[in-house]
Amino acid sequence: MSEPRHVVAFSGGKDSSALAVYLHDPARWRRTLGKAGLPERPPLARPEYVFCDTGTELAETYDYLDRLEAYLGTPIQRLRADAPPGETPFDHYLALYRDFLPSPQMRWCTRKLKLEPYEAHIGDAPIVSYVGIRADEGDRVGYISTKPNIETVYPFKEDGIVKDDVYRILEESGLGRPDYYRWRSRSGCYFCFYQRRSEWVGLLENHPDLFEAAQAYEKLDPETGARYTWSDAESLEELARPERVAEIKRRTAERLSRAAASQPGRTLLAQMFPDSGLLDDARDAEDAGAGCHICHL
Repeated sequence: MSEPRHVVAFSGGKDSSALAVYLHDPARWRRTLGKAGLPERPPLARPEYVFCDTGTELAETYDYLDRLEAYLGTPIQRLRADAPPGETPFDHYLALYRDFLPSPQMRWCTRKLKLEPYEAHIGDAPIVSYVGIRADEGDRVGYISTKPNIETVYPFKEDGIVKDDVYRILEESGLGRPDYYRWRSRSGCYFCFYQRRSEWVGLLENHPDLFEAAQAYEKLDPETGARYTWSDAESLEELARPERVAEIKRRTAERLSRAAASQPGRTLLAQMFPDSGLLDDARDAEDAGAGCHICHL
């Protein structure tokens, strides 16, 4: 049997990015993080880095991929589902699904735009797939394929790497975090239905053109009154009203204040980078759902 290929798939988020950096030089990061007594983990031999591009990612995500390529010294292969020239993979499949927007109950976007291009790229050769789920994420699992040629490995779980470690890897490597982390804590399409309301407000304020584009996907059937919106609770038109935006921002500030008050003995790293963990905690208090395990690692 041939030697397996070693594949790290990026979402554009902090965990998968930190995983690639960690696997690039495990000995260095174990020393840095004080992870002693672990079984030897050599750097990956001839790693493959891949990113499944829906065509509707944030510009900050593409910029961050370029920075990762420069750090790793290896190209990140951009995989795309088939689509006609000039059309994004998302819009192509949206038309095939008769304008039925994806949702937590019907995640055709994950299957068609992420999983299928990834599995087509992998083929039938032996594969070791590295997934960036952390040791502090409980029973969470990421991409699990039924293909018998894929072995899934969780280095962060095996080595006890937690969220503070991830932030430290990114900061001390010089990469930092993707710029969208100023207002959003999950990677993925700019209109992802898993976004919290505060993140929709962040999109409105940082990329008003993309907010308008996301809003244009929403529909109201005048005959039946049926609404086709990214969120069941409210449309983007309703969310964008000034009084609603002010309410969401006020509640976010309250959650952030509570998060800060509840953690007087926070780690040195969290004190150095308070916008990292505290904002995560405040957003989790808004909506603790883990989001899409494929798109948001």
